[in-house]
Amino acid sequence: MEHYDAVIVGAGFAGIYQLYLLRAQGLKCLVIDQAGDVGGTWYWNLYPGAMSDTESYVYRYSWDKELLKTYEWKEHYVKQPQVLAYLEHVVERHDLRKDMRFNTQLVGANWDDDSQTWKLDVSSGKGKIECRYLVTGLGLLSKQNYPEIDGLDSFQGQLHHTAKWPKDLDLTALRVGVVGCGSTGVQVITDIAGKVSHLTCFQRHPQYSVPSGDKVVTDEYRKWVNENYDTIWDGVWNSITAFGFKESERAFSDASPEEREKVFQENWDKGNGFRFMFGTFNDLTFNPEANEAACDFIRKKIGQIVKDPEKAKKLKPTDVYARRPLCDGQARGGAYYEQFNRENVDIVDLKETPIERVEAKGVRTSDGKLHELDVLVFATGFDAVEGNYTRINIHGRDGVSLAEAWDEPGPTSYLGFTMPGFPNFFAITGPKGPFTNIPPAVETQVRFINNLIGAAESSSEDKPKAIEATPEAEKDWSKRRCLRFFFGGMQGYRQQLEECEKNGYPGFKPFADGNSSARAVKL
Repeated sequence: MEHYDAVIVGAGFAGIYQLYLLRAQGLKCLVIDQAGDVGGTWYWNLYPGAMSDTESYVYRYSWDKELLKTYEWKEHYVKQPQVLAYLEHVVERHDLRKDMRFNTQLVGANWDDDSQTWKLDVSSGKGKIECRYLVTGLGLLSKQNYPEIDGLDSFQGQLHHTAKWPKDLDLTALRVGVVGCGSTGVQVITDIAGKVSHLTCFQRHPQYSVPSGDKVVTDEYRKWVNENYDTIWDGVWNSITAFGFKESERAFSDASPEEREKVFQENWDKGNGFRFMFGTFNDLTFNPEANEAACDFIRKKIGQIVKDPEKAKKLKPTDVYARRPLCDGQARGGAYYEQFNRENVDIVDLKETPIERVEAKGVRTSDGKLHELDVLVFATGFDAVEGNYTRINIHGRDGVSLAEAWDEPGPTSYLGFTMPGFPNFFAITGPKGPFTNIPPAVETQVRFINNLIGAAESSSEDKPKAIEATPEAEKDWSKRRCLRFFFGGMQGYRQQLEECEKNGYPGFKPFADGNSSARAVKL
């Protein structure tokens, strides 16, 4: 059996940084990942148009100040190959690969109370692994959702999920169907519409999509960003969304109808769905009048952009502007809505004509029409947040599984990454963590976990006591602004963690009485 101080599952943004910090403490660490290399979700998501919904200059680590300024980003929105290359560069730069093992999946994890260690079953042939600390960086969005549709096995064409996209797949001149028009579907559709012979979009819920405004970065813009990075990141840490733009401090009621229209138009022109939601008016997410005004603005844009009235009608959402804001890419022929002006692009409203079954040659809808296809793409999302954890057999104290612990209350945690009954286990971006830009959220949690482990390591000259959230702390955290996420913003979340550190980690055994103030890395 192999022995480590800490095993980190996942070699994406979270796992890479956690390894860097824990190794700096002198701990013997190992990163395992079922993928063939680093990248996390960016290793798997090779679908056309895959890009971040965050501007490139803040979709990266803040902790390597030199790399922050010297690693160039060529466009305002970083694409999948660029994110992957960046993470590979970070790993090589800091010599992290020697403590990583790929093509190795965590199959099961069991806490041993006697030895105060985790016993891990992994898919590679090296036997069991024992560790004192188990940290998972599995990501929010990596367990694929497949819809239950009759006849999938009968389809004679190619069938792909966007999260398992084959390398070098060429869709040129093929008849393609895309099921799902959420974040991923919007990006895929925008990218491939001008390349395929025919595109059929199977849509259940139309989306409010704002153009990204993506363009090439000028030398002048890059120079300005590099000179102002400290100010930019200070704004990230002290914001709600951590997306690097100035969030609105103005209420909808403080603006005249003409001013409101101007604000919406300016933010539409700048681009980015999060900017449109949080950079226009500060009450757009909870003021029904403000929200409906934003919805109406986007609906009007759809009507102006899409020339076919029937297509435009199908594309106009009628619900509130409340889902995670979309940010479509920029392709030849325009952004997302512009693609529906192409004669080779059709849209099927699944509320009117649901899919009945998949047949050998395509998809049959309830109106009897067979949509003939060469390729069927599922852009149907993920079992978000807890899906990655419940699929792995993680058993804490007394053999209770994580799935069992979450059965009655639902997915829950203390501070978004620890659970009572699961000592020395930390799930980065777990349930009830911050709803923000992912890299800054990851950095915040990773640094706190590093410091918490450091406090435990320094609490005893002999054998450090196990770290475990108390049931009371978990219950109290769940009462806050939390559903699946903590909606108090990045600034509010960091304040909670800083307060916890300052007071000696109350809510954690063995520090439940606040008897430690050890600190290693500034949050």
